[in-house]
Amino acid sequence: MLLSPYRVLDLANERGMLGGQVFADLGADVIAVEPPGGSSARNLGPFEGDHRDPERSFWWWSYARGKRSVVIDLETGDGRDQLRRLAAGADFLIESAAPGYMASLGLGYEDLQKLNPSLVYVSVSPFGQDGPKAGYAATDLITLAAGGPLAVTGDADRAPLRVSVPQGYLMAGGDAAGGALVAHFERLQTGRGQHVDISAQVSTAQATMSYVLAPAIGETDARRMGGGLKVGPLNIRLLWPAKDGHVSISFLFGSAVGPFTRRFMEWVYEEGFCDEATRDKDWMNYTMLLLGGKEPISEYERIKLVIEEFTKSKTKAELVDVAMKRRLLIAPASDVRDVVESEQLASRDYWQTLAHPRTGAAIKAPGAWAKFGVTPLQLGRRAPRLGEHSAEVLSEPPRTPAVALAPGATTGDPRPLEGLKIVDLMWVVAGPIVTRAFVDFGATVVRIESTTRIDTGRTIQPFHNGTPGPENSALYQNMNAGKLGMTLDLGKPEGRDVFLDLVRWADIVCESFTPKAMRAWGLHYEALREVNPGIIMFSSCLMGQTGPISSFAGYGNLAAAYAGFFDVTGWPDRAPAGPFSAYTDFVSPRFALPSLLAALDHRRRTGQGQHIDFAQAEASEHFLAPAILDYSVNGRVFRGIGNDDLDMAPHGVYPAAGEDRWVAIAVSTGGQWRALCATMGRDDLAADASLASAEGRLTRRRELDDAISAWTSARDMADCEQLLQSRGVPAHAVQNGAECYADPQLHHRGHYIPLSHPVHGSTMVEGPRFRLSRSPARVTRAGPTFGADNETVLREILGYDDERIALLAGAGALE
Repeated sequence: MLLSPYRVLDLANERGMLGGQVFADLGADVIAVEPPGGSSARNLGPFEGDHRDPERSFWWWSYARGKRSVVIDLETGDGRDQLRRLAAGADFLIESAAPGYMASLGLGYEDLQKLNPSLVYVSVSPFGQDGPKAGYAATDLITLAAGGPLAVTGDADRAPLRVSVPQGYLMAGGDAAGGALVAHFERLQTGRGQHVDISAQVSTAQATMSYVLAPAIGETDARRMGGGLKVGPLNIRLLWPAKDGHVSISFLFGSAVGPFTRRFMEWVYEEGFCDEATRDKDWMNYTMLLLGGKEPISEYERIKLVIEEFTKSKTKAELVDVAMKRRLLIAPASDVRDVVESEQLASRDYWQTLAHPRTGAAIKAPGAWAKFGVTPLQLGRRAPRLGEHSAEVLSEPPRTPAVALAPGATTGDPRPLEGLKIVDLMWVVAGPIVTRAFVDFGATVVRIESTTRIDTGRTIQPFHNGTPGPENSALYQNMNAGKLGMTLDLGKPEGRDVFLDLVRWADIVCESFTPKAMRAWGLHYEALREVNPGIIMFSSCLMGQTGPISSFAGYGNLAAAYAGFFDVTGWPDRAPAGPFSAYTDFVSPRFALPSLLAALDHRRRTGQGQHIDFAQAEASEHFLAPAILDYSVNGRVFRGIGNDDLDMAPHGVYPAAGEDRWVAIAVSTGGQWRALCATMGRDDLAADASLASAEGRLTRRRELDDAISAWTSARDMADCEQLLQSRGVPAHAVQNGAECYADPQLHHRGHYIPLSHPVHGSTMVEGPRFRLSRSPARVTRAGPTFGADNETVLREILGYDDERIALLAGAGALE
């Protein structure tokens, strides 16, 4: 197995337990350390048969699979001693307590590293371990409000909206796994562990599509628009009605997407829904025509109405079937039932079967989030019962950590991934996020692109000063910071020869084309392995390398629709709103980075390279696992429930004074409820015995929402946040890009990094998603301009001389 030599102590609750789940799937021995009564994650719905029982929580079943459960009471001296004994032999520890709590017990990183200097200690918290908001009370909703994605999700005429399956702490948990493994690679050089600090606010900020950078570059903020997004004067629509539901269509423009839109409008014309003039518009340059005033916005709005009439005349299946034949950017907005019954997922043997914890009955659950050619994930193991393995674990003999400080180990603080070499063919967002993480921590990444087919990422906002252009996208500059930029035409034999020389040099090749592309160039895994037997090839696309719709090309908004995210994001009385933008582009990297790091560790031990088939939709299904289990076990199709929560009330986003100003508030305990009532001056609500329990408040949630709205609407959102937080109530202003850019907590963590830029003079990028105590990231340059490092790559890495380079240029291979 990939990570079978390692042991993980997982003390995290719902705030970070996905991190331990990723380790378990990768083959590590993961021990869930629970308090008496069990992890708080066991109290999260939905539940089997709707019975609130800690052994029936689908959240627990989803993210504790394959772990061993041991009960340890850390409030007692004996319990703390038990944890110390386990930590002395562990390789990783993940915890999600309030900052300072573990240290107060003598179990913080500084304490445990004295017992085990090689321990990688990961802390997941809402805002990180230090800074002005480190002590804030928070729930999942609060992290989304603070990080930015809440502000841009939902319908414009209603409150900002979250995905109804909580997402913020899943993002943080995924970053915990990635950060832990990056620290592990530094440990392999020095034998020393370190502290990994995860801020859920920082994790969720990634889901703004770099709009947290907009104020720094003179761009306007994105605004929410159900089923799409509002950018400047443009209401960009991504969700469209069909006869039997909805579909996502990327009706977008530019050099990368324009050809798809042209083919789509040809079909609309053939069906009689538009005239020739509409069909033949300049879809390649349509954004610039609209923004430049040469095409009125009203005409764009008219065309969207034409498309709506067209899509309403077809079923989802009819639209998707033609989309596959014509290569169009259309995907069904699936519900959970559609996902579970997907022919594509069945053809790839995606689903794993879990045994029911009590009855042993078979349960269908999300399966392999990556298909490894040599070392498949370890699946099919159910979540443990509370304390199921206590006797077993606590009676085991002392264990020696897999990596220990040894004589002759590297001294100093080397960069964790220094010496790793990556050839990066990834496009847009999902792939570049992953390779950006490598370069942040020391790897050399050569990004290959071509001026003959521009990466869509270069054509996406936010733009410097709102002006489109291939060197103007802050998104591109952010996702590709630190990489060497090379232009290379793989369609030419000379270009392919250069690429194969880079493969000989590299440890990893990453690509995100449709499955046929690399094979058509003769650059499939078998060909790469011939020139470099140890190469790890990572192939990422929406649907995977096999299956009836594997050739489907598209973006993260389409994968999000297919995977079921649209149907669980919305209000019960309206069409789905869907999550913001290319949503699975922010989810899937949380599995991709650990996949690559685990494959590298396996190669280090065995010498084996391998091919990784990574389907972004399949990986992302794990962020909806509780809803999928709800259907698999209860037969219920979980849908969007607005900002309501299955377990907490009050829980919502409430209007504050001013236009489009909101504050998120979530009450998870009786103490918080009483504090909220006191802050609002509502002693009558605090005295109402029927509201003392969460169950009672859930039955009267609309009444409570009205009472809170009456109080918040007369106050500034920042004042609401500060008043409530001062009394321990989870609350936060719903921050847009400008407010995130001004946020003192993000600045405290160094999240915004100013860099020079050859075209604009300067630009701004985001920092990494995790912070290492001894091996901080170094971000020294923005994403490269076209071919910025051709000379460096050809001369210094490949050793080409002037004659060879001139021949390549003459053949057009460097375009």
